[in-house]
Amino acid sequence: MVRSPPSVIIAPSLLAANFGRIENEARRVSRSGAEWLHLDIMDGHFVPNISFGPGMVKAVRTATDHFLDVHLMCSAPDILLKQFADSGADQLTIHVELNDLVEGLIWKIKSMGIKAGLAINPPTSLSLVRRYLDRIDTLLIMTVNPGFGGQPFIPETLTKIELARQWRGQTSGQRFRIQVDGGITTERAIECALSGADTFVSGTSLFGQHNLKAAVRKMRGSITRALQLSGNPTVDTAAGSV
Repeated sequence: MVRSPPSVIIAPSLLAANFGRIENEARRVSRSGAEWLHLDIMDGHFVPNISFGPGMVKAVRTATDHFLDVHLMCSAPDILLKQFADSGADQLTIHVELNDLVEGLIWKIKSMGIKAGLAINPPTSLSLVRRYLDRIDTLLIMTVNPGFGGQPFIPETLTKIELARQWRGQTSGQRFRIQVDGGITTERAIECALSGADTFVSGTSLFGQHNLKAAVRKMRGSITRALQLSGNPTVDTAAGSV
C-alpha cells in the first residue's frame, strides 16, 4: 500500500542569520512555525567558503529543541559525523559527489541513530543518487551551486525535482523527502512544490524579514494555495512530523 505524501516542511537557513546573536536567532525559528532549522557546514575545500563547526551546532541545540538539519559541504565528512551527531544534529546530509564514500557514510550516519540526507549539486546527474534512495530520509536537490548564500535560483533544477518525484512514486518503500535549497524565495518555493518538492530551505527570504513568523506563514500559505489551485497537490499541505 502506498503511504500518503509527506507534509510541507519549512527550514530557515542559519547561514543568513545574525551570527552575533545566534542563540536568539535559533529561538526566533522556534517561535516562527518552521519545522526545521537548516545549518550549512562548509570546509573551504569542497566549496570555496568556510562557515561554522560542531561548536555552533551545539550552541544552537542549547537554544532550541527544533529539528537540526545539518548539511555537510565537506570533502572529508567521515571525521566530522560523530562530532556533529554529538553536538545535537538530527539529520546529517552528505554529497553524492563524494562518489565511492557515499555508501559507507550513509551507513555510519544511520548507525548513530539519526536521519541521513543525500545532496546533489546542479551540474551532477540525478542518476547518481538513485541507488541510495531506499536508504536515505532526505534527498537535497541544490538549486544553486553551493558555497555562498544569496545566489539566484537555477530554473533547470526543476527537472531534477520532477524526476525525483517520479522515482519516489514508483516504489512505496521509498519515502524520502525532496528538499530544495538555494535562491528559495516564496515564488521559487511555489515552482519547486508544483514540481514535487516538500521541504524548503530558505535563508535570506526568511531571516532577512523582520517578522520571521509572518515570512514562514506567507511561504507556507503560498505553497498551500498553489498546490490546491493546481488540482493535483504533490504533498500534504498541513504541517506534519519530521
